[in-house]
Amino acid sequence: MRRVQPNELTLKPFAVLDREWALLVAGRERPNPMTVSWGGLGTLWNRPVVTVYVRPTRFTFSLLEAHPEFTLNVLGERYRKALDLCGTRSGRDTDKWRETGLGQLPGETVAVPRVAEAELAIECRVLATLDLDPKRFLDPAVAKLYPCEDYHRVFLGEVLAAWADGRFLARPA
Repeated sequence: MRRVQPNELTLKPFAVLDREWALLVAGRERPNPMTVSWGGLGTLWNRPVVTVYVRPTRFTFSLLEAHPEFTLNVLGERYRKALDLCGTRSGRDTDKWRETGLGQLPGETVAVPRVAEAELAIECRVLATLDLDPKRFLDPAVAKLYPCEDYHRVFLGEVLAAWADGRFLARPA
């Protein structure tokens, strides 16, 4: 992997998170990887941004609130079991790094690590947060996704640095 500018990245925005999933890592002292499949990449306020959604019941939520920075890491299919574990076990009582065998690389622009095995890793600092408000849902089917009424908080992260391998670059290194 090599460090790249965000505008050098090529990816399928409607597949990379929804189908491949990614690990959102938050927390400085005890970083926690959490599997995410909802989110987006784009531009806001003339800056490259990553949008991630985290429920307030998740351990990662408290880590993001304490230190508003994160990394987003896309791994290959061979890490699907690790992604499954990180999406079904809580970091409150599980050391997901040890359980999955995944490695950490220090962040260069944030105090949160990247995942060593990632094929795409993005370092972000949170610019703003928004809480999803069920009163504003226009499609009634959306509310059914929240039987416990634990509505997501949206974290808008400015991309500070990115690393990618060949499949995410127009001209691989």
